Amino acid sequence: MNTCVKPPVRAVKAAPPAILKAAQGAVMKRRVSILFLLAALSGGIPSQGKAQDEPKRGPSTPEERKRFLALTHKLEEAPLDKSLYAEKKWAKQWIEDIPDINVNICPVLLGQEFMLSRYKYAPNLEYQVMFGNVAFLIEHPDKKEDTVAQYTAGVESALKAYKGILRADPEVSREMEELLRKQSQGKLVDFVKESSKACQDTGQSGL
Repeated sequence: MNTCVKPPVRAVKAAPPAILKAAQGAVMKRRVSILFLLAALSGGIPSQGKAQDEPKRGPSTPEERKRFLALTHKLEEAPLDKSLYAEKKWAKQWIEDIPDINVNICPVLLGQEFMLSRYKYAPNLEYQVMFGNVAFLIEHPDKKEDTVAQYTAGVESALKAYKGILRADPEVSREMEELLRKQSQGKLVDFVKESSKACQDTGQSGL
C-alpha cells in the first residue's frame, strides 16, 4: 500500500494504530473527491468572494424537499440507475446551498474497515449515507439534535442502497454484509454510536 506521509486522521478510539495508518493513505488516495465534498459541505472550504456564513440562497422549498426525498428513495432501490445521475448532481448542489437543513458530517459511519475496503461501489454508499441523513432531517425536523438517530438513518439508507446494488451486481462487500448482520440482530444503533464517537468527540460541524 502507498505510504505517503499525510496529516494524522482522527478516528474511532477503538481502532488499532495499524488500521489508522492504513486508513490515512487509502482514504486520501481513493476517496479524496468525496472527502473534499464533505469538507466543503461542513464549512471547511469557504467560498471565495463571500463571507463564510453568508447563505447562497433562501431556505429549501416544500417542492425541493419532496423532490429530494423521492430521489433518495429511488437511489435506495436502484443506486446504479444512470438515469438518476442528473438528479443526484442536483441534490448534491442543493444540499450544499440550502441554509435551513444542517447535516452533521461523519465520514467513518460505515466503519474503518469499510473505509479501507476496495469495494467498487463505496462512493455510492458514502453519498447515500449523506442523502439518508438529509432525508431523516426532512422527515423528522424535531430530531435535528439527535445525531445518533440521524447517523443511523444514513447508515440504514446505505444498507438499502447496498441491497439495490446487489440486485444489479452480485459482488458483495464483506463490511456491508457485517452491517446487515448487525442490523438483523438489533445491534446497528450500538455500532453507529461507536463508529461516530470520533466525530462527536471532536465536535464535527454540520453543513
